[in-house]
Amino acid sequence: MVLFMKELLKQLPSVDDVLKEDRTKQWIESHPRVLVLDAIRTAIDARRTAILQAADSKTGRTIDNALFSIEGVLNHAEIILRELSEPSLQPVINATGVIVHTNLGRSLLSEKAIQRVVEVSRSYSNLEYDIPAGERGKRHVHVEGILKRLTGVEAATAVNNNAAAVLLCLNTLARGKEVIVSRGELVEIGGSFRVPDVMERSGAVLREVGTTNKTHLKDYEKAINEKTGLLLKVHTSNYKIVGFTKEVSPEELAKLGKKHKLPVMWDLGSGSFVDLRAYGSGDEPTVQQAVNSGVDVLTFSGDKLLGGPQAGMVLGKKTYVEQIRSNPLARALRLDKMTLAALDATLSQYLDMNRAVHEIPTLWMLTQPLSEIERKAALLSSGVKQIENTGLTVSIQDDTSQSGGGALPTGNFPTKTVCLRHRTLSANQIESRLRTGKPHIIARIKEGMVLFDPRTLNDEEIGKIVEAVDKMTQGSGVRGQ
Repeated sequence: MVLFMKELLKQLPSVDDVLKEDRTKQWIESHPRVLVLDAIRTAIDARRTAILQAADSKTGRTIDNALFSIEGVLNHAEIILRELSEPSLQPVINATGVIVHTNLGRSLLSEKAIQRVVEVSRSYSNLEYDIPAGERGKRHVHVEGILKRLTGVEAATAVNNNAAAVLLCLNTLARGKEVIVSRGELVEIGGSFRVPDVMERSGAVLREVGTTNKTHLKDYEKAINEKTGLLLKVHTSNYKIVGFTKEVSPEELAKLGKKHKLPVMWDLGSGSFVDLRAYGSGDEPTVQQAVNSGVDVLTFSGDKLLGGPQAGMVLGKKTYVEQIRSNPLARALRLDKMTLAALDATLSQYLDMNRAVHEIPTLWMLTQPLSEIERKAALLSSGVKQIENTGLTVSIQDDTSQSGGGALPTGNFPTKTVCLRHRTLSANQIESRLRTGKPHIIARIKEGMVLFDPRTLNDEEIGKIVEAVDKMTQGSGVRGQ
C-alpha cells in the first residue's frame, strides 16, 4: 500500500513542471516570484492531501484523475495567487448606517484631506523644517496654528489617538501623584480599554470620588491633599446616566483647580467643532465650549465627530502644553506626515462651518436631511427591482441610524432602510455572499431581512450594490426561484 501511494503521488506535477508553463511565466512577470511559488506549492499540496484522503477512505471513493492534471494545478494556483496578491486592508461599502464605524475605519476623509495626503506623500516636505529660518523645526506647528485660530487656546499639539493624548497628559502632569476623578466617569472605551488602566500605565494614582450616579463639588474638595496632582473630568461620550444624577460641571472644576493651584483636565472624548443640536443630532459639547469652560488641558479624538484621521488633540494653557510636548513619551506617540497633512486639511475646512458640514463626510452623514436619505433609498430600491427573476422582495422601511465610534449615545437619527428578502436564500446567506464578494458590502440583518441604510452610502456605492445583488443571484443557482 505504501509503495502504491508513493508511485501514485509521483504522478503529481512537480513545481518545476508548473514553472515551465507559459501561464506561470506570465505570472512571474506581473507578481513576485515568491508568491507564485507559494501558490503553486499550495495547489500541489492540496492535491496531495486529497489523494491521500481518498486512498485512506473506507467508503471506496475513487481518486479523480483531474487531481493529476497540470491544468488543474494551474487553475487552482491562479486562484491562490490572486488571494495572496491582495492587500490585507481592503475597501468596503458601509451599508450599516453606523457613521463612525470603528470596525470599518471610522471617519471617511474629505476630498481636501485626501488631496493633501497625496501631495505631501509624493514629495519631501517641511515636516520638521522651518523654511523661513532655514533650520530644524517642530512638527506640531502644522496643526497648532489652526487649532489656536479655531478655539482661541494658548497652545496645542496632537498625537496618534485620544487614548495616547490622555496617557501623555497624565504621565506629564500627574506621574506619581493622585488624579481625582468621579466614579461615574471611569469609562471603558472601545477594545476594553478603561480610564483606570490608562491612568495606571501613565504612572498616576487614581483617586475616585462620589458615586456612580452622583458626584458633588465637595467630593473633589475633600479629596484634595498634598499628593494631588490633577483634577480630571471625563466626558461620558459613549453612554448617558439619566434620572437621579448629579455631576460637577467643568466650569466648577476649573474654579476649584484655580483655588488650589491644581491643573484641571477634561477628556472630551469625541471632539466636535459644530453644534450638532442645530441639526437635531445630539447634545455633545463643542470643543469651543469646552475651551471656554476654563479647564487647563483638553483632549479629544480627531477621527470621530471631528471627521478627520486618527489622532488625539491636546489643547490648553501654554505652560502645560509645553510640558506635555517636552515629555520623551511624546516622540513615541507623535503623528506621521500623512496624518498631519490630513488633520491640517480637515481642521482648515472648519474655518467655514457651513461648508464644513457639507464637505466633511462624517458631518454630512450626521446632518443630511431625511429627504436626501429617502432619495437614495428610492434609487437603491428601484435598481434592485429592475433586476429580473431574482426571487427577491424589496421594501423601504423606517429605521434608525447610529453615530458609532462611542459618540452621541442618545442621538436619534431617523432613516429609511432598503430591506431584502429572498424566497429560498436566508438573510444570513445573502449577507455572507455580499460581504465576501467584490466589492465587500457590509449590511445589517434584522427580522429575517438584509438591510441597507443609505445614510452611509453615496450614489456610486448604490450602483455597486445593485450590481452585486444582480451578480449574486445570477451565480447562486436561485435565479427565478
